[in-house]
Parts: sequence; C-alpha cells; structure tokens
Amino acid sequence: MVAQSLLSESALGWSIFTFILLVILAFCWVYIRKFQSRQESEVVSTITAICALAIALITSALLPVDIFLVSFMKYPNGTYKDWAANNETRGQIEDTVLYGYYTLYSIILFCVFLWIPFVYFYYEERDDENVNKCSQVKNALKYTVGFAIVCVVLLLIGAFVPLEAPPSQNSTQWEKVQYLFEELGSTHGLPALSFSISTLTLIGMLAVITYTAYGMSVLPLNLIKGTRSVVYERLENTEDIDDVEHQIEKLKSKCADGRPLSSRDRQNLQELEGKLQVLQRRGRHLEIAERNCCTKVGSALRPFKIMLGIFFILVALLFTIALFIS
Repeated sequence: MVAQSLLSESALGWSIFTFILLVILAFCWVYIRKFQSRQESEVVSTITAICALAIALITSALLPVDIFLVSFMKYPNGTYKDWAANNETRGQIEDTVLYGYYTLYSIILFCVFLWIPFVYFYYEERDDENVNKCSQVKNALKYTVGFAIVCVVLLLIGAFVPLEAPPSQNSTQWEKVQYLFEELGSTHGLPALSFSISTLTLIGMLAVITYTAYGMSVLPLNLIKGTRSVVYERLENTEDIDDVEHQIEKLKSKCADGRPLSSRDRQNLQELEGKLQVLQRRGRHLEIAERNCCTKVGSALRPFKIMLGIFFILVALLFTIALFIS
C-alpha cells in the first residue's frame, strides 16, 4: 500500500513536469522561429538555440517539482504521510531530484562553454567564401577551446578553493592538499558545479539588472514620444521600394545587350532583390496595420499613453529617491 501510494505521488509530480516540459519545448520552438532571420537561419543553429533555451527553462521548471514532491510528503498538520515515513524513501526521492539538478546544470555548462560557442564560430567563419569546411571546424574548435579553458578554471576554483579552513592549522602542505582532495571526494564535485553555475547566474543577473533598468527608463519616454504614423511609414517604405527597383533596373540594363554581369554586380543584384523582398513584405504588414482597428484605437488613446508615461517617470523618480534615502 505504501509503495503504491509512493508510486502514485511520484508519478503525479513527474507527470506535471513532463507536461511542462512539452509546453516549454513548444514555446521555445515558436519563440525562436518567430524572431530568427529567415534569410540567414541554419538548421543546426536553430536547433541549438531551441535546445539551449529549453534546457534553461526546464532547469527552472524543476524547482516547482521539487517543492511539490517535498510538500506532498507531509499532511497539513506537519506529519509525514505513510509512504514518506521511511527515511530511505524520502532519501530516494531527494536523490532523484538532486541527480536531475546535477544533470541539467551539467548540460547548461556543456551548452554555454562548448556547444553554443562551437556552433556560433562555425557559422561565423562560413561568411568567408574562401574558407572550406575543414578550416571552419578548425577555427571553431580553436575559439571553443578558449571557452573550455574558462569552464575548467571555474570548475577547479570551485573544487579546490575550500570554504572552510583545514581542521588542523599546523598541518603540512601535503596534508592540506590531501584535505582538499578528501573534501572533493566527499562532496562529489558539488562545490565545483555550484561555483560554475553561480558565476553564470551572477553574469545573467547583471544582464537582467542592466536591461531592466534600461527598459524602465525607456518605456515612459516611448509612451510620451509615441510611434510614427503608419501612413508615414508606408509612404517612406514605398519610396524605398521605388529606389531599390530603380537600382535593380540599372544593374539589369548592363546586360541588356547580352553581356554577362560581373561577379560584383551579380552579388549587388542579389542583395538588392533580397532587400526588395523585405521592403515589399514590410509594405504588406504596414497595409494590414493601417486597416487594423487596434491602430485606430491606439491613436485615440494617445493622451492616456502620455499620462501613463508621466506616471511611470514619477514612479522611477520615487524609486531613485527611495534608494538614495535608504
């Protein structure tokens, strides 16, 4: 009975996690496909971006599962349920979640320091037409080794820099080194992994603070300043289309007598045709936006946007004054 209850509780928790996992994968696929460049996208880079984003979100999603499993071990009065009364049973559940954290954190380190740098530098070298596949791989590996060295340094710092001093202050240097290795073996490398992840978290936190501060500053100004009229943007886009079409006709006129275009002219022609497609697509979007009811409603709500922008500026000033006072 206890084993059956344990199985049902664990299955419920991991079923929720599996559902969240599928939702995360779907979100990552839609998000990356929406914001990636259609002209410069590659299959490998797309898969890399989707997997990296999914792994980061899955790691965050594991925390609610951990809390759910721990909370389900007890009744509302604080006593353990029958299936969780055994310390060994609780230890197995905790170890399972802990191994999940270890695995996901290790995959994050692999993505950040090996997989993503290699894919990035591989396709960065691809822009040079004189570089073959072998040279691309070599150059990508060369830069990736630098990231791998940084990862190794972080792991070594986390593994061999003890947070606590050796028990005996009069111990020899060899005993201190032996103490470090004993600590590393007893913790199974957890401090090394924790230090590396904490370093990445610190960098990410600084980025979030920077972008959040910038966003809170720019949002009120954008609300007050407003956006350009859709009609004006369509007129400007039409002029750009006419200009590009004129340049394309000028290039095509060079081969009107049957002479082939030079390689430089062919490249310019391809770039202009690609630019023309982008402008035409933008023109269609602007035409749809001009007929959209939301655009008309947004124009009617312009005074409220200005008032909202002023309100956000006052809130930002209040935060600034409060920080200086405290």
